[in-house]
Amino acid sequence: MKIKAAVVNEKGAPFEIKDDVELSELQPDDLQVHMVASGICHSDEALKKGDAVIGYPIILGHEGSGIVEKVGSEVKNFKPGDHVVLSFYGCGSCVNCLKGVPTQCLNYAANNLSGVRPDGSAHFTENGKQVADMFDQSSFTTTTVVRERNAVKVPKDIDLRKLGPLGCGYVTGSGTVLNTLKPKPGQTIAVFGTGAVGLAAMMAGRISGCTKVIGIDIVDSRLDLAKELGATDVINSKNVDDVVAKVKELTNGLGVDFAVDSTGITSVMEDSIKVLAQGGTTATIAVTPNHIDLDTWNDLCVDDRKIVGVNMGDSIPQIDIPRLIEFYKMGMFDFDKTEKFYKFEDINQANEDSKSGKTIKPVLIIDDSYQPE
Repeated sequence: MKIKAAVVNEKGAPFEIKDDVELSELQPDDLQVHMVASGICHSDEALKKGDAVIGYPIILGHEGSGIVEKVGSEVKNFKPGDHVVLSFYGCGSCVNCLKGVPTQCLNYAANNLSGVRPDGSAHFTENGKQVADMFDQSSFTTTTVVRERNAVKVPKDIDLRKLGPLGCGYVTGSGTVLNTLKPKPGQTIAVFGTGAVGLAAMMAGRISGCTKVIGIDIVDSRLDLAKELGATDVINSKNVDDVVAKVKELTNGLGVDFAVDSTGITSVMEDSIKVLAQGGTTATIAVTPNHIDLDTWNDLCVDDRKIVGVNMGDSIPQIDIPRLIEFYKMGMFDFDKTEKFYKFEDINQANEDSKSGKTIKPVLIIDDSYQPE
């Protein structure tokens, strides 16, 4: 069937909305999903500009929400009319998936970042030529086809337009704290960067009972929102001479038990290690080409500090996304305060606003006729 999609034709090119893209046929374990909305993530921009190359032309988008239209013959857990959030695909059968860590799926790259379906066939074509996909999802489309394991069923009484970013940005930030770092009540955390991922990490720190949740950024409006969402302290790093000293001052000279870097900036990542207390752990979670310089003896060994990389918040989307929705309903995870809606046709402006930091989480409204139930 023909669909409308936002296509990036070559490295660094703008999004071009086309209505002649051909969607692949439904396979036995597939869902055909009518897209309602999709968040824009910095990972989309990374692929768009070529930091991580899948191939061009490509249809990006991996924070989609929509309504199931059709299901394949082997689908067991979904039916037409179900509301879903789309996330990454874990095969479910490799040793890491069987251990309950699908973010470490041995087939992760092949399933999410190869640009084609697992059998090598094209997810999308235009004039008979392959158009690469992203995350086996490509949510910058009016309709897409995904496998059952890409989808998470969500309640119909919550506005679908808000929920798509739970599939990546919000589950990445919150999962890094809740699933990987696992702070105990009374411990402390600093989050560098108060975009969607960083704010999600801070809200998870509050949920975990951290007595110090320190937000660090260079934009006052973001820091104001961080305080509204639960930060106990904020630091504008443009306005202080020494961020590390300021964090130590806020923690009685000890430093924090945990830090999260969502910026990917070399100097900031290095500071996220230096602010740690003895025995502390930093999680680096940005998609970045940048590197850090470490003195392993002084930065790590002497104070028994640790650095961990975290992919997608070590999440199991089918568990973590419903959990975040419950926190949202309880007023503990107000992720929608970071969002701003844009028309699908305004995708290039939305992406620019994401890059500049003007909008924390742009959400494209793909079906403007949708109304929450």
